[in-house]
Amino acid sequence: MPKSTLAQFASRLTLPDLRLSPDEGLTPTRIRIELLSGLTVALALVPEAVAFAFVAGVHPLVGLYAAFLVGLITAVFGGRPGMISGATGALAVVMVALVAQHGVEYLFATVVLMGLLQVFAGVMQWGRFIRLVPHPVMLGFVNGLAIVIFLAQLGQFKVPGTMQNTGHGMGGGEWLSGMPLYTMLALVGLTMAIIWLMPRLTKVVPAPLAGIAVVAGLVIAFGLDVPRVGDLASIQGGLPSLHVPMVPLNLETLEIILPYAVILAAIGLIESLLTLNLVGEMTGKRGGASQECIAQGVANTVTGFFGGMGGCAMIGQSMINVKSGGRTRVAGIAAALFLLLFILVAAPVIELIPLAALVGVMFMVVIGTFAWNSLTILRKVPLTDAFVILLVTVVTVLEDLAVAVVVGVIVSALAYAWNNARRIHARTYETPEGARVYQIQGPLFFGSSEGFAELFRPYEDPSVVIVDFADSRVVDQSALQAIEAVALKYEAVGKQVQLRHLSRDCHALLNKAGHLMVDSDDDPDYGLAVNYSVRTGILGGH
Repeated sequence: MPKSTLAQFASRLTLPDLRLSPDEGLTPTRIRIELLSGLTVALALVPEAVAFAFVAGVHPLVGLYAAFLVGLITAVFGGRPGMISGATGALAVVMVALVAQHGVEYLFATVVLMGLLQVFAGVMQWGRFIRLVPHPVMLGFVNGLAIVIFLAQLGQFKVPGTMQNTGHGMGGGEWLSGMPLYTMLALVGLTMAIIWLMPRLTKVVPAPLAGIAVVAGLVIAFGLDVPRVGDLASIQGGLPSLHVPMVPLNLETLEIILPYAVILAAIGLIESLLTLNLVGEMTGKRGGASQECIAQGVANTVTGFFGGMGGCAMIGQSMINVKSGGRTRVAGIAAALFLLLFILVAAPVIELIPLAALVGVMFMVVIGTFAWNSLTILRKVPLTDAFVILLVTVVTVLEDLAVAVVVGVIVSALAYAWNNARRIHARTYETPEGARVYQIQGPLFFGSSEGFAELFRPYEDPSVVIVDFADSRVVDQSALQAIEAVALKYEAVGKQVQLRHLSRDCHALLNKAGHLMVDSDDDPDYGLAVNYSVRTGILGGH
């Protein structure tokens, strides 16, 4: 790799400036907001990390360590201040099969390889491809995500000790009923009401933190018998220690972990980059995709060596952070450190927090995340876009976020190609010299090449035909082949074709075939997307 590229990425990995903006530093007020926002996020991370560890079939501390390490490293080096990363369900559902078949040590090795693949993707600047995700896909993505978050919280309405691992979270247990259910619902509603009212009264304390504190205080003071964090599992533990994955270093191990590592790396990057875009829209910041890829990769590589299950950006917790006022890296760093503090010394206190308070916080995240305006624009946008929004939403709920985004992008790309393929047409007129001019309208590419060929009448046209591309664009090799095919048809009947307003590189390539006379006096100076040699059939980049 060129030294300049390595130097560029090395400079990106230096410790970023922790300022909010060029004209607003970390004032005492800002630091207080960031720390309280971080505390709120840390409280919400605990049950999520424990639940995802259960889904993956590993010890709860494996999920908590991942939340701490991934959260800390990405908060320091990530591409977007305000983002929160940790153990996620989308990764956990992939890990469960690996753990069940080969054990947790292979999981740690997979997480290390996953991180290295993500670093490679960042160095290659593949993160920029997230720009290809259309807006309808983003709408379907956030809507599906909101539904997934909502459905994940329903598991907390089951009797502790009866829940079982499923592919989508904790389920299969007995639902709460009677007074325990009514009490749980009341506490959830109270938490949501506090979060809604608090900003109207004061912004000294983040509303989600106030809701958790008030509801937890009531439950502890009155000794209410409701599910608590400690009912999921004990979060007491020590510092994560260096642990080299105990797996054979041979080709067989690589064959086992590589497929999982590729899938996990792809899912993690897609979720992280979409979260980066979403947070960027809320905070008015752009860029940082490649830096985020590298940060996620470094975080997962380190996590794999310290007994963590790996992770990626968490949209729900990122929304909690941003809406609680977190705008700098301080909030993410604080969330990770608070989580470590919970594990080391504050576990007995954290385990007393009622799950209802945390469910209420996540329900408010659902309300804030769902793109409610998408319900009204479904009737106003093109039918294809409306279909993509609904498709991505459904696939997100039924499958996972990464698959949904890929499906949405493919469908959007096919729809775009089809619409452009239908745009190809030509205006025709005769010149004073008796030549017929075909003025091509619309892009010429693989999808429109057949329609392009159908525009011409070799047997009916005069001896000289001019094809004008001033209002068109030759895009790919299929387009060049279509032009060449038209020229061959005219040559077969003893007629001549002239091309106008083609790029000069296209002139050279087509002239090599010996069939075309190109008038280049008024041709523009733009480049062709690909090069194609008619003689050799070799396709190359330009």
